[in-house]
Amino acid sequence: MKNKKVVNVLLGVLALMLVVGMAYQFTPNLGSLFGKKQEGTPALTVNGETVTAEDLESLRRGNQVLSSVTTGPLNDDFKTLVVAQKARQVAMTQAAKGIDVSRADVNAEVQKVREQNQLTDDKAWTDALQGAGLTDSRFRAQVRDQLMVQRKVEELKKTAQPATDAEARLYYDLHPDKFATEARIVGRQIVLDDKAKAAELLKQLKGGADFAALAAANSTDATTKARGGALGPIENGQPRAVAQVALPTEVGTAAFALQQGGLTDVLESGGKFYIVKVEKYLAPGTKPFDQAKADAVTAVNEAKKNAVVERWLTDTERAEKIEATDPNWKTQNPSVASVAGQDIPYSDVVAQIAGNEQFSSLLGQVPAEQAAPLVNNLLKPQVVEQLIAVYAAPKIAAAKKLALTGPRAEIAAALAAYGARDVKVTDSDIQAFYSKNSKEFETPASANVTEVSFTDRAQALAFRQSYSGGDVVTAAATLGGTVSERGEVAPGTAQTPGPLDPALESVVFTGKNFKSAGEGSLSEPLKVGQRFVVAYVTDLKKANVQPLAKVRSQIETQVLNQKKQEAGQAFLAKEVAALKPVNNLKKILADQAKRVAAAEPKKETPKAGTGSTGGAGSSTPATGGTKP
Repeated sequence: MKNKKVVNVLLGVLALMLVVGMAYQFTPNLGSLFGKKQEGTPALTVNGETVTAEDLESLRRGNQVLSSVTTGPLNDDFKTLVVAQKARQVAMTQAAKGIDVSRADVNAEVQKVREQNQLTDDKAWTDALQGAGLTDSRFRAQVRDQLMVQRKVEELKKTAQPATDAEARLYYDLHPDKFATEARIVGRQIVLDDKAKAAELLKQLKGGADFAALAAANSTDATTKARGGALGPIENGQPRAVAQVALPTEVGTAAFALQQGGLTDVLESGGKFYIVKVEKYLAPGTKPFDQAKADAVTAVNEAKKNAVVERWLTDTERAEKIEATDPNWKTQNPSVASVAGQDIPYSDVVAQIAGNEQFSSLLGQVPAEQAAPLVNNLLKPQVVEQLIAVYAAPKIAAAKKLALTGPRAEIAAALAAYGARDVKVTDSDIQAFYSKNSKEFETPASANVTEVSFTDRAQALAFRQSYSGGDVVTAAATLGGTVSERGEVAPGTAQTPGPLDPALESVVFTGKNFKSAGEGSLSEPLKVGQRFVVAYVTDLKKANVQPLAKVRSQIETQVLNQKKQEAGQAFLAKEVAALKPVNNLKKILADQAKRVAAAEPKKETPKAGTGSTGGAGSSTPATGGTKP
């Protein structure tokens, strides 16, 4: 347990440091990171600095995905990524040498970790470190390195040029969603503790009663009651508009669906019953530039700072000199693609794959040897195309004289938005989507069902004729019936059958030949298996499709986003193609397949007349191979 606790401690202080979208990981190398760097088995050097096999294995073990595969192409990929990540870590630390970090700074950081993990007692701290083979002094050395890199990054950010008006304006134009205003309503509410009373008031309101008067006379919410149920304070004689957060979740959802105004049904939330009248719906919009400019400037400034750090990181990586001294850690990291004068390292592709949630899920479902072909044929080609677009983006923006700035990925996203800037949604687009996706706007049927079953039809008919309300169990038992409470049910589908017998379900939701009884109604007897069932149905709600007018704005937003995404991707793909990128993925995968096959253990074929399980006259298969 103590070892595990130390791992958590180190993950806390030596955490992922996000450098403009690229994870620089100070990984807790449990075996040697905190020992002398010369200890262990030398595996490679990075700019002359020794990295041991224990360092690399510890880094790999610290990542669930990277440690999950030990053979085949994915193992080869993960070793490549581990070496690239470790080399990046070493190179960044080397590049940050000279940054002042005092002993007091390190002590403060270590003390913070100890306090957060309840290890303030010196013996507990020492025992925990020793349990994992660590030392306090080496832990502090690594903390110092981390602080140096952090401060180097902060220094670099200070060199970024401030945002210009043109950059801020273009950012605003291409990112309207970042400056959106919330939907709001002008409305009133009545809050009650009694559902029956709420239903009665709703009936009065539907009959034309004055909402403000009823709210003032009946609502239990003191704040809104005093202003006639108005959700917002009264300003200039009118209620102020409010956002959806002003109402309980269930109530807000129903109220904000009334974009044409109107009354909600009685809605229950937190043991109280609500009726809301929407007097005016104010659709979400975009703030004017003069109101949004400060936020746009802040966003551009941050992007420009991150771009400076990205350039530093790229230059640092390009200057790396990696030499393998252990053949088990000799990896291949060729250029997977070239575009706009830049080479994209293969390890960038593997990093994207390893961090992909779909890939992690795939590894949990199928063996690595089955996952590898799917990754090579589907995921990797997609990732390479995306990386080509990202690396090409700054040159495309510069060629078009667009005031775009920031890390490569942000510029690529902005270019896509630029390419889709003139996209509009037509009435025919909305109508076509509504017609094609009508199921999305359907409120399914539902009903509260109680099945009353009898051994013969005569008993079932007698029950149907005699029952007019009250305790259904007692009424059924008098005639020898059995009651099964089904509760609220919905029609089943071909994929997911409902809880009712299909024939009974059909009767319930068509409502044909039902007889009123108490608060509900009774179906005619229906033979189900060997018994005759009468369905007692309350709260029957038939399926209905919301009218287009009610969901129009929702559809418009969805269709607009889809059209913009398609147009943006097409624009970016066309611009990238004009740069004639070179994609080397197929060759890299072919070379890898040969390399992996050559490294696999060779099995000897048993000679004729010999056994294959050992002993005299047997041959033993080779068991050597490449160390993972």
